[in-house]
Amino acid sequence: MMLSIYNTLSRKKEEFKPIDPNEVKIYVCGPTVYDYFHIGNARSFIMSDIIRRYLEYKNYNVKFVMNLTDVDDKIIKKSIEEKRSSNKVAEDYITAFMEDIAKLKIKKASVYPKATEHMTDIVDLIKALESKGYAYNIEGNVFYDVAKFKDYGKLSGKKTDDLEVGARIEINEEKKNPLDFSLWKKAKEGEPYWDSPWGNGRPGWHIECSAMSCKHLGETFDIHAGGNDLIFPHHENEIAQSEAAHDKKFVNYWIHFGFLNINNEKMSKSLGNFFTAREILKLYPAEAIRLAFAQTHYGGPLNFSDDLLASAQKGLEKLNNLTEKILEELKHAPAGGVLPDLEISEFKQNFESAMDDDFNTPQASAVIFDFVREVNKAISENQNLGAEFYSGLLEFLRKTAEGVLGILDIKSITDKEHGALESDLIELLIKLRTDAKQNKNYALSDKIRDELKALGVILQDSKEKTTYKISKN
Repeated sequence: MMLSIYNTLSRKKEEFKPIDPNEVKIYVCGPTVYDYFHIGNARSFIMSDIIRRYLEYKNYNVKFVMNLTDVDDKIIKKSIEEKRSSNKVAEDYITAFMEDIAKLKIKKASVYPKATEHMTDIVDLIKALESKGYAYNIEGNVFYDVAKFKDYGKLSGKKTDDLEVGARIEINEEKKNPLDFSLWKKAKEGEPYWDSPWGNGRPGWHIECSAMSCKHLGETFDIHAGGNDLIFPHHENEIAQSEAAHDKKFVNYWIHFGFLNINNEKMSKSLGNFFTAREILKLYPAEAIRLAFAQTHYGGPLNFSDDLLASAQKGLEKLNNLTEKILEELKHAPAGGVLPDLEISEFKQNFESAMDDDFNTPQASAVIFDFVREVNKAISENQNLGAEFYSGLLEFLRKTAEGVLGILDIKSITDKEHGALESDLIELLIKLRTDAKQNKNYALSDKIRDELKALGVILQDSKEKTTYKISKN
């Protein structure tokens, strides 16, 4: 089965055909780094990560670019509030962003371009638009002339005649048309600025993404992804800028992620139901968050709640328990043991069929848990199962649950087993030392204590019992 993707631009599923048969180029709108990102942003980041992972599973080389908006009105406002430079605000929240996506098991992007590092590219793109008559300068403020781009609205389906000035459309009397948007903003006192042919200033939000995506992926690339809230005006404006400047199609496939509600209400600070990913990670492991997101299709709305996370956590316990069982049985399973009547290839095929159908992660997740149920049944009904069988089970989980969905961490389970064994061995040595002391064999008692200390295990004696701590030195 070929991979099909719902393309926001065409409003239908299309067979995926990358420009380069061996490589897929993806651009995902990243954060504006003025605060910790919220759990709604996390949905976009996680689902784009799963899409990237599945393309890699299908043996594509993936160039994955996620921008960092490090010059913006919100960053400037935060810098004024906190009485520190906008550069420092951006740097600190970039660091926090990197920490949090690592905790969410999101793979690193190929490139994280920053707007401040692409000013030359941004200025050059605005100059190209100006030379072609798509941009106009009003005393240092440069605007895009929407009326000049005949296909404006083709992504969102909005018609320029019907559009009214909304909350996200800048109101400025200097504009020819209320729908025109900023490409370059004249510097205001106390704000960061860069030199340009139009005077000191800074870029508009939309032009940053056009410049950075084309710089790293080319003037036409495969996939552009982001939240539904970015379709208009942000992505619409990116298309208008890029296609006007380069006279070619900007992006072949547009993928958009659905809105997230908190306990059936829209997430907002005013309602007190605004949660950062960092806060949720203190309550639930990354795998539970990823599974909770994966069990709803990326394009639909998602109601995020404690019940959703608790249910995901229960499912993960079943998955982890089976993985632990497989790892344990692999230690003892005979090379030529029994092979039960369970076709792993069928689960693999079902998983791929689900993911090939517009990245249907709810169905793909269901395949994983069908697999868990059937494997547990096979293990309970058969004896002397062979190592080949257990290796096949582990390989399937490694490639799908871990490699694509990111809801399993086999290494952590292995480390947990090793840690439990280590703890048992230390307790055994403590018991042997206690017995030696009771038998007045102080030489052996001291030897056990000193040898453990040399290994970084510090014994702490009290009247009740001996405990230990692991020295990091």
